[in-house]
Amino acid sequence: MANAQQYDEIGEAFEGFKALPLAQYGEVPGFLDMVGDVRGRTVLDLACGTGFYSREFKRRGAAEVLGIDISSVMVSVAEGLEERDPLGVRYEVGDVSELRPLERRFDVATAVQLLNYARDIAAMERMCRNVHRSLLPGAEFFVLAQTPEYRFDGPPLDKYGFRCEPTGEHTETGPGVRITALLDPPVEFVTTCPRREVYERCLRAAGFGTVTWVPLKVSDTGLRTFGTDYWADLLANPPLVMLRCRA
Repeated sequence: MANAQQYDEIGEAFEGFKALPLAQYGEVPGFLDMVGDVRGRTVLDLACGTGFYSREFKRRGAAEVLGIDISSVMVSVAEGLEERDPLGVRYEVGDVSELRPLERRFDVATAVQLLNYARDIAAMERMCRNVHRSLLPGAEFFVLAQTPEYRFDGPPLDKYGFRCEPTGEHTETGPGVRITALLDPPVEFVTTCPRREVYERCLRAAGFGTVTWVPLKVSDTGLRTFGTDYWADLLANPPLVMLRCRA
């Protein structure tokens, strides 16, 4: 199923993802910590979905935030949230692999679950080139994606709110993966798990000089709330990983 269609069907349910334990105590605090201080900076949030991170960056003092997503339904939800609680975030529908030239270059770009949707290496490289073109020299690009080495035969992730299963299909970038968010009702989507060297090759070809892999950790709040034993399976076989790249 095409990326846009999958996310059109998820719609507002996407907001619920961030309340699941893996997202609430791992992804969200880990990603925000990696991005760091955005006060006074301009932020380009790619694959912004319903605008969760776009809104958070604006609340944290970003001077300007532009969120772009391939799903018109997701963007519509984001714009509705902006209307109800105006923060000054702008949104538009766009495919990052065919991204239009933007009016300005940004200090920071973010992409949560974007590059893993590239249908082939050429598409991922186009995405990376379009991001690089949209950034100021020395700006940073922050990525969150599936862990390339994730072991599908490891302990299940159900207690953390997600299920991660191989589809049995293989693409040029890596194996197919089916992610199920255990909401009520569950929400399922299909993506790929690109190999580490595919990310590095595409980012470097696009002009990113420094590419650093950053492991996902559990926040102190998560450790206090559930205890360290609860998180052992996740930390032994983390499903998500982050990348920090400098233009």
